[in-house]
Amino acid sequence: MELFYNVLETLMLTARDVIPIAIILFAFQLGVLKRPVANWQRVAAGFAYVIVGLSFFLVGLELALFPLGEAMAEQLTSASFIHADDPTATVNTWQDYYWVYIFAAAIGFSTTIAEPSLIAVAIKANQVSGGNIGIQGLRISVAIGVAFGISLGCFRIVVGDPIHYYIMAGYMIVVVQTFYAPKMIVPLAYDSGGVTTSTVTVPLVAALGLGLATNVEGRNPLIDGFGLIAFASLFPMITVMGYAQLVAFKSNRKKERDNAL
Repeated sequence: MELFYNVLETLMLTARDVIPIAIILFAFQLGVLKRPVANWQRVAAGFAYVIVGLSFFLVGLELALFPLGEAMAEQLTSASFIHADDPTATVNTWQDYYWVYIFAAAIGFSTTIAEPSLIAVAIKANQVSGGNIGIQGLRISVAIGVAFGISLGCFRIVVGDPIHYYIMAGYMIVVVQTFYAPKMIVPLAYDSGGVTTSTVTVPLVAALGLGLATNVEGRNPLIDGFGLIAFASLFPMITVMGYAQLVAFKSNRKKERDNAL
């Protein structure tokens, strides 16, 4: 019964958030463009599906993803797991948390591959570029960036370094790459960082960061627990431009070989 009321409350809150979007869209369509809504039955049904789907998704986050991420962080950082052969030993060095880094990379890669917003962007990029930008190539390059970024962010939490040093260094790399990457990929690379902070990735990443900062001695969850999402947004820009540079390099090498023949 409690679950039913939770779903009902979430459904009402989601409808409250989505309905203003529908009002704005219909107002511009009818009031500014002065054109009727084509297939309004399908549009209305689509909004209903969005409200119901988001409601169930949010309930699932609360019941499963958030608790699971926190539980995994707690278990991976416990001394009894890290030193299974000697449960009384203490965790002293950043190397002791290598399973945390592996888990962070794995969860970052898998959640990004499943990210609906990234799939949509990859499909549109493929269509607009006439097939020059591969759907799977873009998705995998973004996922690798997120995996590396979250793993590095977990390392930062463990060692306690200030976050701004990492972010400044990362954006310096982005700025340099911008001058050398193919021009058509630069805006897409910048957008690829934004699509990673969406419905699937954020809940697990936030839960992992907070759980890690809570269980690592000397860390403040408010100061150290957040920031992983910034890493998840930054490093896909680097990997997408790097992927484009690699493809361009291989293409130039192939042209040089063909001309030589």
